[in-house]
Parts: sequence; C-alpha cells; structure tokens
Amino acid sequence: MTSRPAASLHADLVAVVVSVGTCAGAPDQGPMVLAAGDPLHLPAGPLRTDHHSLQNGARAFVAEQTGHSLGFVEQLYTFADLGRDGSAGRAVSISYLGLTRAAADDGWRDVYDLLPWEDRRSERSIALCDKLISELRRWSTDASERIAHIFGDGELPWRPELALQRYELLWEAGLVADSPNAADGVDGLTGPAMHSDHRRILATGLSRLRSTIQYRPLVFELMPPTFTLGELQAVVEALVGAGLHKQNFRRSVEQQALVEPTDDTSRATGGRPARLYRFRREAIAARGQVGTKVPIPRSR
Repeated sequence: MTSRPAASLHADLVAVVVSVGTCAGAPDQGPMVLAAGDPLHLPAGPLRTDHHSLQNGARAFVAEQTGHSLGFVEQLYTFADLGRDGSAGRAVSISYLGLTRAAADDGWRDVYDLLPWEDRRSERSIALCDKLISELRRWSTDASERIAHIFGDGELPWRPELALQRYELLWEAGLVADSPNAADGVDGLTGPAMHSDHRRILATGLSRLRSTIQYRPLVFELMPPTFTLGELQAVVEALVGAGLHKQNFRRSVEQQALVEPTDDTSRATGGRPARLYRFRREAIAARGQVGTKVPIPRSR
C-alpha cells in the first residue's frame, strides 16, 4: 500500500489582547483588540524552546510585538482544522486571552469593526443582524432553528456569549470575508478578513470574555484604580455589546459588595459630582472562587 505524503504542520501561539476605551475611528467607548498589519493579525509567534511555558511565550510575543504587558491571561482554545487557513497543511493555533489597560497608541483596533454584528448598542448593528438573518435563511432553510437560537431571532433572546457560534455560522454561509466561499464584496457588509484564522480566534476570545464576566470579576483588570459606577457600567456594556438597566446593575454590584466608596468625587460627567469607587481586594479574591454575577441582558 502506498502511503500518502504527510501534510505540513506548523504551530503558533496567538494572543487576543483586549482593553476598553476609545481608539481612532471609534469615538464611543468600546472593546479594543491589539492587531496590526495588512491583513490584520493578532500578536503571534511560533512555539519556541526558550519559553518556560506556552503562557510565558504568549506574554513574550505580546510584549515584543506591541510593548504591552499583560495582567490576566488564560488559554482559550487550540485550533487545528486541516486546511482552515487556506493552505494544504495543518496550522495549529494555541490561543490565549489577555487583558490590559489601554495606552494611547495606534496598535488598537475596534473589536466591533471586525465583528460588526456583535454591538447591540448600535442601530446599525441591529439592522445588520436582521439582514444577515435574512441572508442565512436564504442560504439554508434547514438551519432555521439554529439561526434563530444563535442570533436571537423572533421571541428568542440575544445571547452575547454566542459570538463564536455566530461567526462560525456566517463563515459556513460565506457571509464573512475569511470564508473560502465568501461572496464578492462581503467585506463591506461584515468587515475585513484577518490573517489566517485570526478573526475566528478573536470571536472565540470575545465569547469567552462575555461568558467569564458573568461569574468572575475580570472587569477589574480593565478599570483604573478609582472610577464612578457609571464608568464601570459603561465598560461592562462595551464588553457585552448591549445596554444594561442602570438600577439593576448598581443593585447587583452593591449587593455583592464588589466595590467600596472613596472620599473623592468626579466632575467628568459635566453634571453633579459623582462618587468615586474602588474595587474591594477581598471581593476580588472571594469572587475568583465563588463567582460574580454581572446582569447580562437577555432580550433583543
């Protein structure tokens, strides 16, 4: 029996580095990701024997390529689909999610420019979702129930944590530029393609972050030492891509004793001075074990 030649194999570490703030072209507060190049690519590099661990390697590549030091880091997923990146070989991508506070530089890209259907705070995004649902139904009548659950169509709720599932469905249907059967001009509808499988990895990171902030206080990593409750809510809303009920949000934060007031106030809102808060370190330690419930919206 004649054996087939082995496909080429290469492995990379890829980091999804997220912050919240503003960047060029995005005047409103939103989640940002470090990405550069044309096509855009996330910080990445090959496996190396001089890195003590895979996480150490991911941290090193981020520092070398962007100048940022990461706080929170956790492994996301290992992607190894044959031919997914368009090559004949197998590309193994070991991905990590990292959080940091943004610095004023040009390395940041608006996450919702790359995943534009994910920002439910935007009427444009909601209209885009409606258009994509129509396109998906034309693509496959057999996937109608799947489409409804993933996109929150009809009476079903929009679930922020399903960002990866939405991307994968759009990829299958050729409605994103990364797809091998993408229609002409689709990048004008759903955003530009990224290098290799990096937009899929970005969607994975967004899904993980949205899921995790419901039971772990990761938002602490993205806030300055002191902040108003309005600023805290704005960061959470930016991450989940949806508005939150003000009183419900504040009640949840206060009931869990996540923050404590300082003696200072802020006039940044332009109205009455707002009390400044800080996170309780005891709460951070405790919630890391038992969870933190952030009120995530469950409606369209």
